[in-house]
Amino acid sequence: MANPSNNPNTARRKDKGASQSRVSLGDKWGSYISHHRLIARDSFMRLVKAPMASIMTWLVIGIALALPGGLFVALSNVEAVSKGWDGAAQVSLYLHKAVGDQDGRKLADKIRLRDDVAEVNYISAVQALEEFKKLSGYGDVLNQLDNNPLPAVIVVRPVEDNSANTQALFESLQAIPQVEQAVIDLEWVQRLYSMMALGKRMTLALAALLSLGVLLVIGNTIRLAIESRRDEIVIVKLVGATNAFVRRPFLYTGLWYGLGGGLMAWLIISISVMWLSTPVAILAGLYQSEFSLQGLAIGEVLLLWLSASMLGLLGAWLAVGRHLGAIEPR
Repeated sequence: MANPSNNPNTARRKDKGASQSRVSLGDKWGSYISHHRLIARDSFMRLVKAPMASIMTWLVIGIALALPGGLFVALSNVEAVSKGWDGAAQVSLYLHKAVGDQDGRKLADKIRLRDDVAEVNYISAVQALEEFKKLSGYGDVLNQLDNNPLPAVIVVRPVEDNSANTQALFESLQAIPQVEQAVIDLEWVQRLYSMMALGKRMTLALAALLSLGVLLVIGNTIRLAIESRRDEIVIVKLVGATNAFVRRPFLYTGLWYGLGGGLMAWLIISISVMWLSTPVAILAGLYQSEFSLQGLAIGEVLLLWLSASMLGLLGAWLAVGRHLGAIEPR
């Protein structure tokens, strides 16, 4: 009796069956991808066919996301301005009026020799007055004065930006007889940095709170969409559709809602930045600065869109998981 394994026809049938299995797997994967594309396009077209409702939902989501995004842009611009300031503490020494210009320069040279001092800048009384005239705009009034009311100033920058060392240097310089008053100039900058840190925390808290609001908005919108398509869901389940199959269109709907809200938020922030750019440029010019208001960078815009899309997807997932299971054929 012939061995079936040695039969050429049997071998060809086995090879044909294996080939069909491989093709079938590829067809399933291709069908899966095609179905996702079809559902994504159909979900988007459903939103386009109801433009007013979709735009209103996108606008609500966009405003909610634009609030923390706008605060982030504001803090980023303040941080960009502060980068131009010297981060090390500076001590300003206001000399007695009786100290002449030559003696003031000698004192500055003497302080410059200290090991705990990195830089010393001497500003004479005449230079201080001229600078004050330019910045204040009261040049005509100051020209009427008989005497210069401003003292000479020595600006000292410590070697180490350490609060203990700076305080020790401050006390040492304050004890110099020619110094009438000594001031640590960076205290207000440190307060600004503290306020910026507080602002960042408040922005994160607001972003978390408004993100929860976005989840609720999208969840409620998806719930209404599920209720409006209840009969369609029942029929599809009657013919054997799984929950994953039924869930898919609503997930894409939430994704489109989130992405559209992210685009709205970007538009709101960009328009606001453009609207404020001219007044900010004028204000910066008054302070002799070339600062210009900056909006979101490309990476930040992409992150905004991605975060909004993920919020939409998550909101839809939560809504579908809660309401879809209650719809079953009877």
